[in-house]
Amino acid sequence: MAKVGYARVSSVGQKLDIQIEKLKAYGCTKIYQEKISGVDQNRPELIKCLDYVRDSDDTLVVTKLDRIARSSLHLGKIVEHLQSKKVNLVVLDQNIDTTTIYGKLTFQILASVAEFENEIRKERQKEGIQKALKDGKRFGRPRKVTAKIIEQVLEDSKTKTVSQILKDNNISQRTYYKIKNGKYDG
Repeated sequence: MAKVGYARVSSVGQKLDIQIEKLKAYGCTKIYQEKISGVDQNRPELIKCLDYVRDSDDTLVVTKLDRIARSSLHLGKIVEHLQSKKVNLVVLDQNIDTTTIYGKLTFQILASVAEFENEIRKERQKEGIQKALKDGKRFGRPRKVTAKIIEQVLEDSKTKTVSQILKDNNISQRTYYKIKNGKYDG
C-alpha cells in the first residue's frame, strides 16, 4: 500500500517544510512538491502525482484540500479521477480519510456538491446563450464577407474574370457563386 503525498505552496517565497513533515509523519514514501499558484492550471507535479497513484492499494495524502484543488469543480474532477482508479484520499488537517466509511461519505458529499455546482454552471451558461441568441448576438468567427465586399463582387462580375474577383476580394469560389446567385447568408 503506497502512501503518496502532494505538497504545494502558492509562491516561491513560501516553504513546503511543514507540509512535507506532516506527509512523512503519516508514512508517505513518495512526495510530489510544487511551488505554484493554485489558480495556475498547469501543475505538472500534480499531474504526475495523479498519474502515479494506481489502485485501491494506493492512498493520495495532502494536508488540506486547497493544496490539491483550486475550486469545488476542480476537486470534483480530481475526486472522479481518484474514484475511477479506486485510489483513497486522506486530507490530514481536515480529517478526511476515504479508507474509513465516514471518510468515504464525506468524499461522496464533496463529489456531489462539485457535480451540483457543475450542473448549475451549465444551466446558467445555457440560459446565457439563449438570451444572447434572442438578443441577436452572433457566435463564431466574424463574417469574412461584408456587405461592401458583396457589392464589389457583384459589380466586378460584370467586367472581371472569376479568378481575378476571387483574388481581389480574398474569397473562395464557392462563396463567389453563392454571392452571385443570391444565396450567400454569411
